[in-house]
Amino acid sequence: MTSTEQQPSQSSVNGASAAKTLEVTEPATGRTISSVPVLDRDGVARLVERARAAQPGWQALGYKARGDLMRDMRAWIVANRKRVIETLCRESGKTYDDAQLELFYCADALGFWAKRAPKWLADERERPHSPMLAGRKVINRYVPYGVVGVIGPWNYPLVNNFGDAIPALMAGNTVILKPASATPLSSMLMAEGMREVGVPDDVFAVANGGGGEVGGALVDAVDMLHFTGSTEVGKRLAEQGATRLLPLTLELGGNDPMIVLRDANLERAANAAVFGAFQNSGQTCISVERVYVEADAYEPFVAKVVEKVRELRQGVPGTGGTVDVGAMTTSDQLDILDEHVRDAVDKGAKLEAGGLRGEGPGQFYAPTVLTGVDHSMKVMREETFGPTLPIMRVADEDEAVRLANDSEYGLDSSVFGGDHAHAERVARRLESGACVVNDSLVNYFAMEIPIGGMKQSGVGARHGRIGIQKYCQRQNLVVTRFGLDRELYYMPYSKRNTKLTELMIRALYGRGARR
Repeated sequence: MTSTEQQPSQSSVNGASAAKTLEVTEPATGRTISSVPVLDRDGVARLVERARAAQPGWQALGYKARGDLMRDMRAWIVANRKRVIETLCRESGKTYDDAQLELFYCADALGFWAKRAPKWLADERERPHSPMLAGRKVINRYVPYGVVGVIGPWNYPLVNNFGDAIPALMAGNTVILKPASATPLSSMLMAEGMREVGVPDDVFAVANGGGGEVGGALVDAVDMLHFTGSTEVGKRLAEQGATRLLPLTLELGGNDPMIVLRDANLERAANAAVFGAFQNSGQTCISVERVYVEADAYEPFVAKVVEKVRELRQGVPGTGGTVDVGAMTTSDQLDILDEHVRDAVDKGAKLEAGGLRGEGPGQFYAPTVLTGVDHSMKVMREETFGPTLPIMRVADEDEAVRLANDSEYGLDSSVFGGDHAHAERVARRLESGACVVNDSLVNYFAMEIPIGGMKQSGVGARHGRIGIQKYCQRQNLVVTRFGLDRELYYMPYSKRNTKLTELMIRALYGRGARR
């Protein structure tokens, strides 16, 4: 029996009924590998009640004690890395190396937020500029919301599930995590680890179940919500939460462009394009989804990409370094991917590689390169979310920028050029919340700076100061340490004080700019 099959039911932990379960299927083989208990709306409400009761004690521990537990959890993840990676591979279909990157991110994030939280959430003192506040102490402080709900996606069962819970926990909140129904096992494994390292009961809990019932119940019960997923679902959650003014942040869909300038290092650009498009089977929100190449570089770039893609190894995830592209996690997404490729071919695109669904029970799609594409095709307009790489020839960088910005999405982007200063200027013209120059995807590891979407790609951001401050409410404190019995502006008003106030206004603000 594998470690994945040994996942505990956890019914006593998350309040789920053992009579209601959800089967978990291995995408690469089609086999059922586990079943997990699920919650109904009442179960979610009880879970939130317990989390709310546990929150004051968790907050009272302070940053150091919480940080020590996060570092202990980091050590637990590393000690159990083979089990974590196997669980990720089996429930999502991703390769060993893709799962290893997820583990790396979460191990890094646990230490990062443990270190940064005390600094980024410390009271902020300001020197008041107004003469009305002379001698006062002015403070901005951060107060955890209480119970934070995290609704995660199936493409990154660790990074965008448990990874988003870490800063919320370090801020002093308790967290209810709802993983995607297709990939609950990694989240349950993290809950097991948190208990083993001594995180108090009900501080971190997993709520399994359908998005409509369990996700909807979370929106109705928690104090703040973070969601990663499709734009369509994000809008529904925002609409539902608006009835109770629920604070929320959303990382939504993307259709991320890559621009290759004529002076780019084409070998590096091709390698980065292949990695950015096919890592995690292309199921990455910030993956390279469409490429615009200046005419002079187009043919050699395409030739390099096609050669590299034809060498990729696809199959059932095994040991590290043996498989490059794994399976698609859900059959629904596999159908969308195939539809987008067929749509492009029907409209005149050329298949340079791939374009075929795998045979057998596994949910595979061959790494696909398309040329002759344009913006009438779904692969260039919508989020394809699979192992595809459409490449379009453009006349110059202005056309590339115009087409890259011709999208309702604005999550991530990349620009390749031999003159990095010039490439950076091009990057600054792109309408995306993030852009990386001469690389792909690596910006997600820059946890010091925020990453979030423009346009229909989201609200708010993760990472950076705001990536943890968003899990807190702000409280403004103005403290009068000494003062007169009566201030100038106290009642009852008098003609004398009115005159003094007028003189002060004229003296302080009556002069215009000196030229």
